Amino acid sequence: MDVTAITTVFVFGTIVGSFLNVCIARLPEGQSVVAPRSRCPGCKTTIAWYDNLPVLSYVALGGHCRACGIDISAVYPMVEVVTGALAVALWMELGPTLAFAGYSVFAAALITITFIDLDHQIIPDVISLPGIALGLAFSLVSPLVTPLDSLFGVLAGGGSLLAVAWSYRLIRGQDGMGGGDIKLLAMIGAFLGWQSIFVTVMAASIVGSVIGLATMLYRRADTRLAIPFGPFLAGGALIHLFFGEQILRFYFP
Repeated sequence: MDVTAITTVFVFGTIVGSFLNVCIARLPEGQSVVAPRSRCPGCKTTIAWYDNLPVLSYVALGGHCRACGIDISAVYPMVEVVTGALAVALWMELGPTLAFAGYSVFAAALITITFIDLDHQIIPDVISLPGIALGLAFSLVSPLVTPLDSLFGVLAGGGSLLAVAWSYRLIRGQDGMGGGDIKLLAMIGAFLGWQSIFVTVMAASIVGSVIGLATMLYRRADTRLAIPFGPFLAGGALIHLFFGEQILRFYFP
């Protein structure tokens, strides 16, 4: 195990995670992710570069703004650490390959979508729609998915959830699933192929059901409680990326 390479990948991943924090905060508001520079959410003071180092600055400042002392959400370093950890996991799985680069972009998109959906219960088209096109293009060089598998993945992913949404609306007379989830699963299918849909949906449904039931019991709510499904789909996609072959072989030997 090359400790130097893994450390470098982790640090680079946290830097990417710092940029993802900007995307998570600004995309739902329709703001540019390039300018202006990062500012304190409380006093709006521009954050100096030495106070914007991934993870380290948060720890050094004790989770507070240097200018006004307001508490800074722990979500920021969490996103950075998760992104760095995923980058290391992909590096160990795929090595210094083109696949590592492509699936790192895919994982970054899933992280951004997860935290936006948790906060706002929306999945921005600006991520999922270009993600579909990028997944299809990446299949031309990906060692894990063929272009045909990728195309069928888009159709199977988007089509399966669209059928579920239509059926739910027909039976219940109301929307039970947003269009963002449909586009997200189509993006997942583009990157991982049609074979990934089974594992992704199964894992998302199992984990989502457990967490959803626990949340309803905790809040004493009924089945109409709205719980974002995007984070579970993202988690299911990552489960397939790392363990999908073993899971599929277990179910379909």
